[in-house]
Amino acid sequence: MPNWSAPYMKFGLKSIFITLFILSLSSCGKFRSIERSEDWRVKYDAALNYYEKKDYYHSSILFEQIQPIVRGLPEGEKVEFYLGYCRYYEKTYLLASNQFRVFYETYGRSQLAIEARFMYAYSLYVSSPDFNLDQKSSIEAMAAMQNFINLYPSSTFKDKAIEVIASCQEKLERKGFEDVNLYLKLKQYKAAIVSMDGFKKNFPDSHYLEQLLYLKIVAQHKLADQSILSKQLERYNLTLESYRELVDSFPNSSYLKQAEKLYSDSLEKVNKLKSTNSNS
Repeated sequence: MPNWSAPYMKFGLKSIFITLFILSLSSCGKFRSIERSEDWRVKYDAALNYYEKKDYYHSSILFEQIQPIVRGLPEGEKVEFYLGYCRYYEKTYLLASNQFRVFYETYGRSQLAIEARFMYAYSLYVSSPDFNLDQKSSIEAMAAMQNFINLYPSSTFKDKAIEVIASCQEKLERKGFEDVNLYLKLKQYKAAIVSMDGFKKNFPDSHYLEQLLYLKIVAQHKLADQSILSKQLERYNLTLESYRELVDSFPNSSYLKQAEKLYSDSLEKVNKLKSTNSNS
């Protein structure tokens, strides 16, 4: 028995594709006609229509075309503001951030200025990469959000701004902590210790601090072990100091048992070195 459904299915799919193609051409032709119009109002209305339909690509093209024309007119404010969101929704976040900055600097008295200032900072935040990459955008976003909170402490965006600051903080802490771990894996103990000290200064309340203080004991001990004889006494003593810092800061630390072994070994070596030095 012949399979009649397959040819009809192919024909049906082909018809759908042809219809979609014709509609696409029609849509393209309509947009080209609008784009060629010399009446900026036609482009303005069409851009708003595309924006409402979430067609941010075509909307942004038309907004950009009329941007210089409507500057200074009542419509200019909406064009600048919507253009920022077009770029945001198209995920060109740095362009969006810049556009929102231009808006609140140009229309500082606008009712939309507060939202634009928030979106300036938020666009910087979403543009920031994973924690293991450069965090310049995260640092800028934190500063911008803190500035926003300082300027508008009662804003409806305040809670979201606080969340963004906390998220950026966590990302920066994670990067700093992973940098320490990388130095340890590479056995660059001196660099690891310097990095740890910088981390403690920058993030004194970090949830990584307990583990970091333990890792500093490990790094100090390994550095002392591989040091020349003339530097060992000083570096084992620094290991003892690092142990005391852990105990003082976290008396119930889960790392105390491992840390005590390094403390005992360091203390034994300090006593031996002192004995050797006094007999020489």
